[in-house]
Amino acid sequence: MDYKKAAAHAKTDSFLMATLDEATRNRALEEIAEALEKNKEDIFSANREDLAAGADLAGPLAARLKFDEHKLEDVVRGIHDLTRLPDPLFRVQMKRELDEGLVLTRTTCPIGVIGVVFESRPDALVQISGLCIKSGNCVILKGGSEAKHTNKALFDVIHAAGVKAGLPSCFAVLVEDRAAVEELLSCDESIDLIIPRGGNAFVRHIMETSKIPVMGHADGICHIYVDKAADLAKAVPIIVDSKTQYPAACNAMETLLIHKDVADDLVARVLEASPVEIQVRQDEYKEFLDYIMTVRRVDSLEEAVDHINRYGSHHTDCIITEDEAACRRFMDTVDSAGVYCNCSTRFADGFRYGFGAEVGISTGKMPPRGPVGLEGLVTYKYRLKGNGHIVADYAQGRRSFHFRDLK
Repeated sequence: MDYKKAAAHAKTDSFLMATLDEATRNRALEEIAEALEKNKEDIFSANREDLAAGADLAGPLAARLKFDEHKLEDVVRGIHDLTRLPDPLFRVQMKRELDEGLVLTRTTCPIGVIGVVFESRPDALVQISGLCIKSGNCVILKGGSEAKHTNKALFDVIHAAGVKAGLPSCFAVLVEDRAAVEELLSCDESIDLIIPRGGNAFVRHIMETSKIPVMGHADGICHIYVDKAADLAKAVPIIVDSKTQYPAACNAMETLLIHKDVADDLVARVLEASPVEIQVRQDEYKEFLDYIMTVRRVDSLEEAVDHINRYGSHHTDCIITEDEAACRRFMDTVDSAGVYCNCSTRFADGFRYGFGAEVGISTGKMPPRGPVGLEGLVTYKYRLKGNGHIVADYAQGRRSFHFRDLK
C-alpha cells in the first residue's frame, strides 16, 4: 500500500466526516458493535494465531494480547456507551456580537486525521476507532506486530460496517507494515495529530523526528506515597490493586514511597496480601510493567513530592493519608496529570472517567491532559458573520465595537 496516498485520501475524507450528523455517526457505531459480535469467531481465531506466535511473551504482555469473549463484551459495551454520550461536535462555546450585525461564534469541530500507533492490545483498536468516529475524525491505525492477525480481523469488520453505515471509505486506514510508520511521520500535510502508545524510546523518536503535533506520554512511572497519617488497612489493598491488577498498564504503580514512621510494617503486609509474588527493588526508578516495584523510605511528605516531581513521568500519582491537609498539599504540589488520594492509580482511564474509553493519556501541560476521550479529539473554529462590515470603518472611527455576549 502507498501509505502517503492513503493518508492523503484520509485527509480528503476527513472533510466529509466533519459534516456527518450525530445520527449517522451513532448508527455507524451501532452497526460496528453488531458486526463485531456477528464475526466474533473469526476474530477469536485470528487472536489464537497471534497468541500461539507470542507464546514466549511474559504473562502481563500475553494478557494484553488476548482478545476473548470478555474483551469483546467490554469493547461492545464501550461502543454502546459512546452512542449515549453527548455529541462533541457543533457545540457553540461562545457567541458574541462585535457590532450590530457582526456576530462571532466559536464552534467545536473535528481535528481531522489522527494517526495512532498503539501497543499490542487489540481492544485498543476498537476503542480508538469508536472514539474517532464519534468525534468525526478519520484515523490511521498502526498496532503492534504481535497482534497483527487480530488487528486485521477487527479492522476488516469495523471498516466494512462503517462504510455500509455511510462513513467515507478512508474513515479508517490500517497500517500493517512497521517500516511505513516512518513514511507516515513525514505526512504532515495529511495527518493532523499523532498519538503514540508504546515504549519510551519509540515515543521520544516520534516526538523528535516528526513535524506533526504529538500528544501522548513516553513513560508511565506512577507513584503511591503512604503518609505517616495513613490507615494501613486501607493502604494495603490500594497498593496491591495499583501494582497487580494489571501490571502492564501505564497507570500501574511502579514506585512505592513510604513515610519512615510506618515503613517497617507496611511492605511485609503488602507482600503478604498480594495474590502474586512482587519483586522489590531500591533506587531503580523506571517503568517495569511487571510484578516489580521500587520501594523507598522517605522522611516527609515534602521529600515524597520532590521525588515524584523529579523521577516521575507526570502521569498519575497518589497519596494515602487520613490527614486532609496533607492530601491537599500533595494534590497542589505534585505536577502530574492525575493526582489521587486514597484510591488506586488504575482509575486513570478514560472508560473509568466516563469518557467512553480513551485514545491515550497525555502527560503534557497543555490540554488535553490525562485520559483523552471525546473532548480531547475535537478542536474549534471561529465563525464570523457580517453584513458588508469592513475593518476600515473601525480603524477610521466611523464605527465602533460594543462586544455583547449573546445566549
